[in-house]
Amino acid sequence: MAPKVSNSVEGLRAAGNQSFRNGQFAEAATFYSRALRMVQAQGSSDPEEESVLYSNRAACHLKDGNCGDCIKDCTSALALVPFGIKPLLRRASAYEALEKYPQAYVDYKTALQVDGSVTSAVEGLNRMTRALMDSLGPEWRLKLPSIPLVPVSAQKRWNSLPPENHKETAKSKSKETRSTKSKVPSAEDVERARVLKEEGNELVKKGNHKKAIEKYSESLSFSNLESATYSNRALCYLVLKQYKEAVKDCTEALKLDGKNVKAFYRRAQAYKALKDYKSSFADINSLLQIEPRNGPAQKLQQEVNQNLN
Repeated sequence: MAPKVSNSVEGLRAAGNQSFRNGQFAEAATFYSRALRMVQAQGSSDPEEESVLYSNRAACHLKDGNCGDCIKDCTSALALVPFGIKPLLRRASAYEALEKYPQAYVDYKTALQVDGSVTSAVEGLNRMTRALMDSLGPEWRLKLPSIPLVPVSAQKRWNSLPPENHKETAKSKSKETRSTKSKVPSAEDVERARVLKEEGNELVKKGNHKKAIEKYSESLSFSNLESATYSNRALCYLVLKQYKEAVKDCTEALKLDGKNVKAFYRRAQAYKALKDYKSSFADINSLLQIEPRNGPAQKLQQEVNQNLN
């Protein structure tokens, strides 16, 4: 039995959110539909509210496997508030499930123009790149729909939203990409990974760390056996103050190369930023066992030691 809710847009939306969290996706969609009808009947001048309701209902459709209605609702949400990350990602997921890879690629790519550090978008783009190369061949990029140019105003709007709006898009590894980790890369894949890593390195030199993350992530999608690619991406995450992601990448780098000095140093920096001083100190000690005269590490050790005392 559906819970009693206040007969207001806010109350219906809150009830929908609760039902969604409880896994009652059809019920949640009903609440969002009622809220939408109310907003439209009121002639509301708040496109943001209406867009969120469409996007939330799209999430319900996606969970229930109703990709067609998910795409329709996301398109309605984006018509009201262009370049919204959540409807872009949800529509991309629906297109991907329907094997409409060119459309999915465009949506993932557009989302990354808004925020290049959204891991789910990076990973989705990598999956679509592989799928399109396999299905359309080396000239696949020429066969894509046009990719819209995201204005700076949309990027600023996203960055100005409160942190809770970023939670969903910050979720890291998806099941699909985790399952690819067991694949042994071919010689061709290794070469593609090398080229993409070098492109990432050039972007870092230019100070474009968000784009560099995309290149390193794409490189890792072809071959995840290069320790330096992980530690290089960790550097980008550090610059962007995404410290938990930096820790994860350094950990992956050290699994591949237990003497990767840069990975130890960057993980120590990330731990320090997260105020995990004991872990930071341990990484510095490990680094100094490999390179006892490493000046930056000695300096960082003094800084961390002051926080421990």
